[in-house]
Amino acid sequence: MTQERQDQLADGSYEFLAIFLEGLPFIFLGTLVSGFLGTYLPRGAFAKILPKNNTLAVLISGLLGAVFPVCECAVVPVIRRLMKNGLPVSCALAYMLAAPIFNPVTAISTYKAFNNSPEIAISRLAMGYMIAVFIALIVARKAHSFFLKSSVKTENGDEHHHPRNLNAALNNSLRDLMDVGLYFCIGVVLTAILKTTVIDPTDDFWKELANNSIVGSIGMMFLAFVLSLCSTSDAFIAANFHNFKYGPKLAFMVFGPMMDAKLIFLYSTVFKWKFILFLFVAIFILTGALSILFETKILPGWMSQQTEIPLAP
Repeated sequence: MTQERQDQLADGSYEFLAIFLEGLPFIFLGTLVSGFLGTYLPRGAFAKILPKNNTLAVLISGLLGAVFPVCECAVVPVIRRLMKNGLPVSCALAYMLAAPIFNPVTAISTYKAFNNSPEIAISRLAMGYMIAVFIALIVARKAHSFFLKSSVKTENGDEHHHPRNLNAALNNSLRDLMDVGLYFCIGVVLTAILKTTVIDPTDDFWKELANNSIVGSIGMMFLAFVLSLCSTSDAFIAANFHNFKYGPKLAFMVFGPMMDAKLIFLYSTVFKWKFILFLFVAIFILTGALSILFETKILPGWMSQQTEIPLAP
């Protein structure tokens, strides 16, 4: 084996461990929460809490991340259990897509990463919420057979009595951990391979993308997909792409928490692959369009007193 191949293998192993160890606690937390929700949350509880109007229910569900903040790794097992307990699929999707972005931890980290610039943090939260709600409202018009896996639909229709005790909650958590953990590991392996063989953010190619916001946004979304960073820390990476304008940085911070290389395998525990493809395309188009809109029309008005956004040192 050549020295270059050995170095590449070592880098790949390091990347795998870094991503795996970063995401595993959140996967564990998410499955633990999902197990307890599935055991103790009464069936039909959301019918009493959420408004009867579906549009209003989706709008509120997109805001739940502010109350129940979770990262993208933890949210998938949680929404699967919530759907089993009666949360409408459109509401679950709004929460799943928005929660990793529209939550206080992500807001604070973004605010700090951009040297206490509230405009960037607000723009990120607003974009994430708008995209999540828009997609969820589209999904609300579709039959469940279009996007849910048959196993999940069976769970949703399961009316059998289950014991409500600690042992049952832990058993539910363990089953979710084994199911979701397998797909998480597959996603992490793929991400590590891509990061060590395809992507080098310091390459001149990425520097050249900074000259065009449209192309730059596409490139930064692709980079976010491959890097698969946690939504609570990716702002510090985005802030240090000094040559890029506002739009591409926002695209990086919004697209990644909704769709990355490891997430597609987590999504596959709930959704059909054709729906995951639909999600990818929809999030890609909406994120790209909104990032340019915010850069050219909205942020300049908010930041009229500044010549540029302050960057993290």
